Amino acid sequence: MAKRIHNHFFLLPALLLFACSPKKVLIDPVTVRSHPDQNVFRGSYTKQTDIINTKLDLSFNWDSAFVIGKAYIEAKPYFYSLNSITLDAKGFKINEVALVKKDERQPLKYVYDGKRLNITLDKVYQKGQKYTVFIDYIAKPYELEVGTDIDAEDYRGIYFINRDGKETGKPKQIWTQGETEYNSHWFPTISGPQEKMTQEISLTVPKNQVTLSNGILDFSSDNGDGTRTDTWRQEQPHSTYLTMIAIGDFHVVKDKWRDKEVSYYMEPKFAKNARLIFGKTPEMIEFFSKKLGIEFPWEKYSQIVVRDYSGGAMENTTAVTFFEGMNMTEDRYLDESHEDLIAHELFHQWFGNLVTAESWSNLTLNEGFATYGEYLWNEHKYGKDFADYALFKERELYLTDEHNKELNLIRYNYSNKEQMFDRVSYQKGGLVIHMLRNTVGDEAFFAALKIYLTRFAYKNVEVHDLRMVFEEVSGQDLNWFFNQWYLAAGHPLLDIQTGYDNTLKQINVTIKQNQDLNKYPLYSLPIAVDIYTSDKIERKKVALTRQNQTFTFEAQQEPDLINVDGEKYLLAEKAETKSPNQYAYQYNHAPLFIDRFEAIEKLIQFKEDKIVRETIIKALDDKNWSLRKKAVDFVVNLTADEKSEVYNKIKSMAITDERSYVRAAALKALTKAYPDKDNKPVFRQAANDKAASVHAVISGINKT
Repeated sequence: MAKRIHNHFFLLPALLLFACSPKKVLIDPVTVRSHPDQNVFRGSYTKQTDIINTKLDLSFNWDSAFVIGKAYIEAKPYFYSLNSITLDAKGFKINEVALVKKDERQPLKYVYDGKRLNITLDKVYQKGQKYTVFIDYIAKPYELEVGTDIDAEDYRGIYFINRDGKETGKPKQIWTQGETEYNSHWFPTISGPQEKMTQEISLTVPKNQVTLSNGILDFSSDNGDGTRTDTWRQEQPHSTYLTMIAIGDFHVVKDKWRDKEVSYYMEPKFAKNARLIFGKTPEMIEFFSKKLGIEFPWEKYSQIVVRDYSGGAMENTTAVTFFEGMNMTEDRYLDESHEDLIAHELFHQWFGNLVTAESWSNLTLNEGFATYGEYLWNEHKYGKDFADYALFKERELYLTDEHNKELNLIRYNYSNKEQMFDRVSYQKGGLVIHMLRNTVGDEAFFAALKIYLTRFAYKNVEVHDLRMVFEEVSGQDLNWFFNQWYLAAGHPLLDIQTGYDNTLKQINVTIKQNQDLNKYPLYSLPIAVDIYTSDKIERKKVALTRQNQTFTFEAQQEPDLINVDGEKYLLAEKAETKSPNQYAYQYNHAPLFIDRFEAIEKLIQFKEDKIVRETIIKALDDKNWSLRKKAVDFVVNLTADEKSEVYNKIKSMAITDERSYVRAAALKALTKAYPDKDNKPVFRQAANDKAASVHAVISGINKT
């Protein structure tokens, strides 16, 4: 499931640094302490019955929001012999349960408590022996009571949108949301990520409605009574929570990747922008296929935008559901394209759908990788600087909630599985994968991912499967990395002191780990120390393995800058003090987005210093839009002469900057920093800007 959508207009201040490097570092193992309130264990569900295939024949009562279903479930014992099968089926009316033998149905005894359906089979089945049970049922998801049957309104599993047609401007739709375990609210199944099956779903709907499900549309038949039955078939196994259906008035825009269908389902009035919004999808599929060395593994790829969806999106196999915010007009798209969301759900088709976490405790093996898929796409399409900026935002989301550092990434002690869908599983998970990439190097990283995806295709995994593949490829014992980052909570708090001893001709770098060692690990951290002297850079690789450690380096003269964590990929909170001159030097010479961001963020605090203002003026031309925006916002603090110097620049940025948020900020700066100037010609020209953020600023100016 996709993370919730956040507005990234503003960046939060931070001193948390990271970057990508192909180099590897070997360091000693680390010891991890148990969390003090680890008093429960949420392991993988026991596998007793293995569902091979589910065949559903569904129709719908819109007035009552009922699903009228017939299910054919082909199954076998997982290992031990069984004479029964237990299925999750919440809130059903059971009409018939039978064993299917050739063309006949043999009634079977069953016990149903409103949540689980226990069926007694006709005999004891041994390992490998298959059977098919038939269930005639009515699912009543809207009769499930919040607080008694389900925890929240968002957990019904299937949703009838505007079912009475009385909400003006809102279409009638049906769509499902299976993750975590809500598909059992509309068809009988075995819940949990561990159960994988193939499927065939027939949907009988009014002829004027469009359907979508997993796999390909096998055939469609006109029933002669104003209805049509569409049958969707997926012949590759996937977890039961990834099954989906959607029904409504959608226009289908067809695209293609190689010889496979790529399609975009949108309401007719928004469909004209389908290619604008989703049109990079074939390029994304091609990139991920080549980067991973594993071609897109499914039969087709569809993306559908529905109404009233509670999250951002859901990675249903071959048929991703998106929230209605994707019904974008061109002006909104110019501000936020949600391209990261599209990349996230697509990357899930490999990480989460092809290879699936075996338990919700291991959820980050799905979501952390999908989050990192965003980084890989940004790096490929827009360059490392942009990708680092986006990953920095993920870091900020993780760090903004103090509670996050109390939670393990692999978490066996959650009280409710829904708690796993947080900024630890997503944001921290992606950041840890970035560190893993930097630890082993690019070649080993992508070689390991290819083996991981090949070896565990259509299977389930836990974190140790990932570790052992990376150890196999790299030749390293990586327990130290997985213990401290996956199996422990928190992150290091680093106090960094740097200095130069002119007598000894020696650079001193002292790093203290200030996290509470009763709760968090003493980390082993590979760290790059970049020493800048007379515009030359020398990198020193060190390994921080103690709570308080000093590193010394010979140097014949005092350096201009000592840049600790020069690769900027560590997930750590850092406390370090540098002079304005050093921060200005860092902005002008250090190569990474985080170097420049950290410098500007600190320099803003010294606005009385001339070198600070000079550096921030230079940032008006920074290649990253967020730093240009910070520089524009700072203009009001310049001296009168400096304001005059950059006035034409700000006017130009208000019209020509490639990022809409910067154009909007420049317009605001004109009103605040230059109230005595005649800015009306710029405002009139900006009124033609198509971006919603610029519209909002111009509207405010016109009102005043």
